[in-house]
Amino acid sequence: MPLGKKVRPSSAAGKLETYTISSIFHDVRADTVRPATSRIRPSQARAKTSIPGARSGSDLIGRFSQVEENEQAEWLEWELLKQQNRRHSVGLAQNLVTNENIQRLGDTLKSLRKGKIEQQVSLEHLRNIQAAFEDEFCTYMQLKYKEIEESYTRSKRISFSLPATIRELLHAEQILRIYFTPDNTFIMMREDGIISFWSAELKLKRSRKLFERPAGRKPKWITDFTIMSQYNKFILTTGDREIQIYELSTLEPYCQIAGLETGPLQLDYCSTGEDDCMILYGDDQGCVNILLLKSVGETLRTWKKWPKLDNLPSISIENAILSPNVTYIRWKVHEDWVTQMKYYNSIRAIMSSSNHEASALVIGCTTGTTNLEKQMKELKECWKEGKAVKCHTVPQKRLECDQSVFRVHKGVKTFDFCKKNNMIVTGGMDRIVRMWNPYVPGKPTGLLRGHLAPIFFLHISTDDNKLFSVSTDNTVKIWDIEDQSCLYTANSKVSRIKGDVSACHYVPVTKALCIAADGIALLHLRIQPVPKPYNVSSHNEPVLCCKYSNEFRQVVTCSEGSVIKVWDLDTGNLTFEFSGAHGDCAICCMTFDDSGRRLITGGRDGCLKVWNHNNGHCLRILKKERCGEICDCIYVEMHKHKYVLAVGWDRRINIYSDSFSDHHHTQFPEPHWQDDLKRGHKDDILCIAQCPPTLLATSSYDGEIIVWNMISGHIYCRLQNPRTAVCRDGEAEVDKNVNKVIFLKTRVLKVELGASLVATGCQGSLAFWNLFHGGQLFGIFPASKVKSQLSSLAVSNDDSLLYVADCVGYIYVYGIKDFAVHGVEVDPPSVVNYWRAHITGVTCMELIEEEKVMVTSSVEGTVRLWSVDGEFIGTFGQPQPWEIYAPASWKHPMVPYEILIDPLSMPIHPVLEEGIPVIQFISSKQHEEEIKNTESKELHPNSLKTFISDDDINEEIKKMTFQNSLGKRLRHERYQSLNKPLNHGGPFAYHTLKYFEVSNAPIAL
Repeated sequence: MPLGKKVRPSSAAGKLETYTISSIFHDVRADTVRPATSRIRPSQARAKTSIPGARSGSDLIGRFSQVEENEQAEWLEWELLKQQNRRHSVGLAQNLVTNENIQRLGDTLKSLRKGKIEQQVSLEHLRNIQAAFEDEFCTYMQLKYKEIEESYTRSKRISFSLPATIRELLHAEQILRIYFTPDNTFIMMREDGIISFWSAELKLKRSRKLFERPAGRKPKWITDFTIMSQYNKFILTTGDREIQIYELSTLEPYCQIAGLETGPLQLDYCSTGEDDCMILYGDDQGCVNILLLKSVGETLRTWKKWPKLDNLPSISIENAILSPNVTYIRWKVHEDWVTQMKYYNSIRAIMSSSNHEASALVIGCTTGTTNLEKQMKELKECWKEGKAVKCHTVPQKRLECDQSVFRVHKGVKTFDFCKKNNMIVTGGMDRIVRMWNPYVPGKPTGLLRGHLAPIFFLHISTDDNKLFSVSTDNTVKIWDIEDQSCLYTANSKVSRIKGDVSACHYVPVTKALCIAADGIALLHLRIQPVPKPYNVSSHNEPVLCCKYSNEFRQVVTCSEGSVIKVWDLDTGNLTFEFSGAHGDCAICCMTFDDSGRRLITGGRDGCLKVWNHNNGHCLRILKKERCGEICDCIYVEMHKHKYVLAVGWDRRINIYSDSFSDHHHTQFPEPHWQDDLKRGHKDDILCIAQCPPTLLATSSYDGEIIVWNMISGHIYCRLQNPRTAVCRDGEAEVDKNVNKVIFLKTRVLKVELGASLVATGCQGSLAFWNLFHGGQLFGIFPASKVKSQLSSLAVSNDDSLLYVADCVGYIYVYGIKDFAVHGVEVDPPSVVNYWRAHITGVTCMELIEEEKVMVTSSVEGTVRLWSVDGEFIGTFGQPQPWEIYAPASWKHPMVPYEILIDPLSMPIHPVLEEGIPVIQFISSKQHEEEIKNTESKELHPNSLKTFISDDDINEEIKKMTFQNSLGKRLRHERYQSLNKPLNHGGPFAYHTLKYFEVSNAPIAL
């Protein structure tokens, strides 16, 4: 704002110099200004001229304001003089102070200007900004993060293959424990002592009953069992207070520890050294009993030598703990029986649970702090009472500092621990899964609700970051640990698991959950196949179209599964995605509006949809009466109005007005052109292309091309692709559709005789048309080397290079700068470059000329980025991002692995390409060589024979000798072949002659 105008000042002193105005947001008119009384004090006026030749305050103001003297803003002068604080004395530092004031006054003017602009914002403006923020911006952010959340949820989808694989167990006792061995075998132990081995497919390998029922005595019942894998043995506990050890391979009894003071309920084993181990069991008194064994092999052999009891070497617990290799610890943990117990070697601690609320879960080490005072007191009591009590067998409670106690309502029935996530999960009778930090026992970090029955089993899958829970009503749930949400639920009706659950085990190797109830059930996770490192896909379905948004520097791709993904061009990373854009229908085509901010998609449902592709919000639906598939769409401007044009199976050009004044969410097309209704296409329209300002071209399945005048809606000319020699074959009768047309926009108006329209044809042919005088064919040639149907076209901005893609993945670059410019062409244009981009058909090709790159999409679900020279940059969605301006980050000189191994990617030999006999090809080559030799002799008739010296011969021999460079195996083969005895083809005649010994007969004289 000019400083010479009178506007309302911001200071209190300036208000005295301001006169009545109509609004505080408008400038004061010049004719309303009255002369103002100067309020500068005399002292300040004298101070202005205290230094001869120096700039006074009024001079400084005049320099910065640059207005006429009679129109000076007095309020501004007053403000500046107030802030100047001039000195009254003369000194050497005065010039320095003056320079500082100049800079300060300049900053003051800037601040005053800002102040005047800020005063022009009214309260109504602020309210409008607030309303826009609350409505539009909040809606935008809500939709964006909602779609991000849905995309995140889709990425975590997990489920079981239902129904479960079940093997029935008829009239059998319940299974106590399930183990899975490294050789993919399930080991299951039943209460009645029958151990069985099952394959991973639940096929019974073998089973055996460990002990027979003794006559006149109650049978033994097994309470738990575990495996000593280090010693190829397994341990089990019985209701008779025994710990029995068996050979795992032969299932023969080895030894037992009898006479336990309490009934063991839970059993665990852990190896603590090369020949050291730990055997733990929780009993019915709430105690954890620990047996620390050293020199395990020697100790077990010693126990085996003890007298047999019931055909089993037996040693009492009192005698066992007398050994120096055995340490026995009894730890009083709960006031109720132990429901689960396990030793975790990663934290060197024992976890034990019970139904007692005050000590539902307890964590402690194997040996607690020694309380000497308590031990002495107990010894004195034993001496006084005169009881021969082994004090080491008395269960000891530990100090609070030696254990962590978790209090849970209704106790804990099952738990699991994960060192990686530093988390404990517990479940019990209250049907709630609690998540704990092991170092914070006071309060759980999360509660997972959803089970309708007590929780029986919990397992944390570290690899998948998932939690599996099983309740007593046979309901299985899968939870996400990060989100603390339920991902999947399988009840007993769908899983077909019946009976009471007695044992569960999760197998990380096979991703399966084994549940023992009335039968043995196996639930396999539905696992998506892990993509190989060299096989990167951008979509799970075929990608049908792709477009580049210059406004956001993003690539948008659409798939047959109605999924839209937004990719960053500079890195190849996925920015955003949303699914179900057209329901379950595929997205066939897409385009952007003139601003590049709105995405328009057309699907097989016959609808066009306008999107904000940054948050997945559908802005408008463009719908016609006949819902035929939409094959192509474009965004054009006609009569200074903007339209969306779509073509498809209804054989009509549908025109939709793009007007912001139309607030209807669903919009119907404008009336059709009369020529379109009467003389339009007779078959499905496959493609549409525009050439500003007036031309429009459409092509159909029957091979007809119609060029329209967009202004009048009349037909400009009709074109029909001729059938080439290749297309005259009987098998190509149905292959006459024109699926792509493109304009050469620089030729339409400048060169009247040049071909300005390029269209695809049958068997990979490409036709160049001149549109004047009713349309003339200027050239046609096979563009695909493998005679495959062409699928996409792209042309450079100057129409010098034409990019052609076919249905086997090849991209060809033709130089057409001078092709079909001055008349009909017989020979095809030169091939500048060609490469294979995909192993299947290229569905779309987007040329980004300002970045000198190209985006291609294919039926195989990959979207790749190439340089215009055919250098492979990368596949969108690959793990390693690229930097588009750093060629070192590109994949070049590598090519996609599937292209490398595909047979069609191999170079084509002339014999295979032309189909001529091999002998004819060889003879033609020999004939060409003879012609060259005769020509060289004719050119040099008097040429002398070249002299070859011995040095030349030695040099040639060295070149031909590869003995040193050959491998050992090849040198051996060559040595064998050189030293083979000569084969002469059979014996000669003299070899078959009989021979006789000459006798020494006497010579008669």
